[in-house]
Amino acid sequence: MKKIILASVLTVAATFSAQAKDIVDTAVDAGNFTTLATALKAAGLVETLKGKGPFTVFAPTDEAFAKIPKADLDALLADKAKLTKVLTYHVVPGKVMAANVKAGKVKTVEGASINVTTKGGVMVDNAKVTATDIKADNGVIHVIDTVIMPK
Repeated sequence: MKKIILASVLTVAATFSAQAKDIVDTAVDAGNFTTLATALKAAGLVETLKGKGPFTVFAPTDEAFAKIPKADLDALLADKAKLTKVLTYHVVPGKVMAANVKAGKVKTVEGASINVTTKGGVMVDNAKVTATDIKADNGVIHVIDTVIMPK
């Protein structure tokens, strides 16, 4: 009986340690960020977001990317410099959990600031935050419903 309990405990512990994933793997495993994963690969940012961090990523879903006309999205995915600018605009240095979000301007990795508002739900520029605090071992993901564009 003790061996069975010990084996179960070890299995659970191994499962939890195997679940520790970086931001990219966490997003890929979620299943609704395939366009984001494709864009990160096209921009050469996968290794960066697999890095030490910590990062806070405002991650647009596949539905958010679908709001962009196909020709415009294809053009964006083909322009590495512009794509990198757009994607790094979705990343804030540090790990900011939902409980710590404050309204105001927040500087992104891209260099420009996003505008965060908290009345009637959290908004990042014109995107609504639809899910928060998806933890990764190198940061946190907050899901947004629209791709935000730097000015």
